[in-house]
Amino acid sequence: MHVVDDLSTGRLENLRAVREALDGVDAVMHLAAESHVDRSIMGDTPFRTNVLGTQTMLAAALDARVRRFLHCSTDEVYGELPWRDPAAPGGGRFTEDAPLRPRSPYSASKAGSDHLALAYHSTHGFDVAVTRCSNNYGPYQFPEKLIPLYVTNALEGRSLPA
Repeated sequence: MHVVDDLSTGRLENLRAVREALDGVDAVMHLAAESHVDRSIMGDTPFRTNVLGTQTMLAAALDARVRRFLHCSTDEVYGELPWRDPAAPGGGRFTEDAPLRPRSPYSASKAGSDHLALAYHSTHGFDVAVTRCSNNYGPYQFPEKLIPLYVTNALEGRSLPA
């Protein structure tokens, strides 16, 4: 497995050349993103990498004849809509056919990268899947993110954020 990282939240040892890393690869899981909603409001320039980074990965994967591309997005692309309200029909759950209504530079950049990934499917017949989950987490995640923050606070006996 190869990890490609722009080092904004990663480590130098994770960095590999994109195209080289894809030689002989059957599938790509693209989880990379600038992901701080509040920071995107304070300054949105870094969030262009959500679209450009996705385009770079899609182009390299297509060139390397990767069979499948999984683009991990966010539920933030749906915005605050009635079906997000637990009292709404369906219990506030999202559906795959819900319209995208991003409400921050972060969510707009992720919606743009979703559209780009899906366009690679339409244009090139590339096997692309887009997921729109919430609160992905992993070992190198900053502790300010929801899951690491809750776990760290619980382990240290501190109150949990509301």
